[in-house]
Amino acid sequence: MSQAAQPTGPGPTGGSRSSRGSGDRGGGWVTGGVTFAGVLMVCSGILALLQGIAAVTKDHIYVRIGDYVYKMTLSGWGTIHIILGVLVLGTGIGLLKDMTWARFAGLFLAALSLIAQFMFLPYAPLWSVILMALDVFVIWALASRQEAAAA
Repeated sequence: MSQAAQPTGPGPTGGSRSSRGSGDRGGGWVTGGVTFAGVLMVCSGILALLQGIAAVTKDHIYVRIGDYVYKMTLSGWGTIHIILGVLVLGTGIGLLKDMTWARFAGLFLAALSLIAQFMFLPYAPLWSVILMALDVFVIWALASRQEAAAA
């Protein structure tokens, strides 16, 4: 029987029937946010992978900077972005498949990506700020989903 054909009026005990379960307290915004967070993580993982490859191959995309507190070679940053990109991509796919482990891993990796992008600011300032904002949204969406599941 389809959802449209199910009765929604008062039940036999006097309570009202609903086609949605009583455990659906998170609402569509949070659920949609988790799906969107999964899509963002897939895209972010692919872009971090490409960003890392460009840095490792010593492409002239990134400007060489002078003294910086977090000194690391561009190849080192490229390796970090490649590893982080693969992990974020895999976690994003897990989120889209609604795997529980992916929510916890997504929170951790989004926070790690936020820190990595902060440290990469001198090389690509605008891009790093954009990715930091996306990481904050991913953290919010996944943390909100966890609260809804616990309620």
